[in-house]
Parts: sequence; structure tokens; C-alpha cells
Amino acid sequence: MTAQPGKDLLLKLDATGSGSFTTAAGLRASRIALNAASVDVTSADSAGRWRELLAGAGMRSANLTGSGIFRDDAADEAIRALFFAGDIRNWQAIIPDFGTIEGPFQITALEYAGNHDGEANYEMTLASAGALTFTAL
Repeated sequence: MTAQPGKDLLLKLDATGSGSFTTAAGLRASRIALNAASVDVTSADSAGRWRELLAGAGMRSANLTGSGIFRDDAADEAIRALFFAGDIRNWQAIIPDFGTIEGPFQITALEYAGNHDGEANYEMTLASAGALTFTAL
């Protein structure tokens, strides 16, 4: 994969559950973290007392983080309503020249900030809430 503009990494939300995704409001930065917890099955019989892991076991999770500015009241309201309701919606993380990660996420953090001489901005964190799919480009 060659170098890509950061603006091409997108977070998209299916706000209504209809299967129609729209880009989350005014993101200027986004980040995706994929995690896989391991299951240690090391015992006294392990060769050389080296750690052994159980293949295919453990919990997988993903966190999506985005920050930016709200483009309009509708986008602001959609994200705020999801946060306060604790609702889970499908999101897409589009990674240029790599693929799309899609599935259910819950907004677990929502922060607002601003300087007196600048625009208001926000940062949100989403935690995976079910099975995710990956579609390669």
C-alpha cells in the first residue's frame, strides 16, 4: 500500500438502520484499532516452558476514533442522540487501498471542545458491539 491522504480514511454511519451509510460529520482525523486477546494454555508440559497460545480463541474487538467539526445540526443531533440513548448502529470504516470494516458499534465517548478564536470541535470513540466484516478493495 502506498502513502494515502489521511482525508481518505472515512467513518460512515447508518443512522436509521436502513443500510444507507453517510460520512460522519466533518471528520478531520480518524483512527482504527483492531485488537485480539489471546488465550494462554501454557502448562508445566510446555516445551522449554515457552508460552503457548490457543489458536482461534480469545476475544476480538475494534475501536474507531474520529475528531472534527459538525457540518450541520442534523449530523450533530444524530451522533448526540446515539450517544445519550446508548444505541448501537452499523458503521463503516473505509481504509483507502485496503478495504472496508463494517459492523455494529456503540459510541462510548463523546467530547466537545473549542477555543475562543476558533470553531467548536468534537471527538468520539466507538467500540465494536458484535461481529465485524472486512471487504478488501
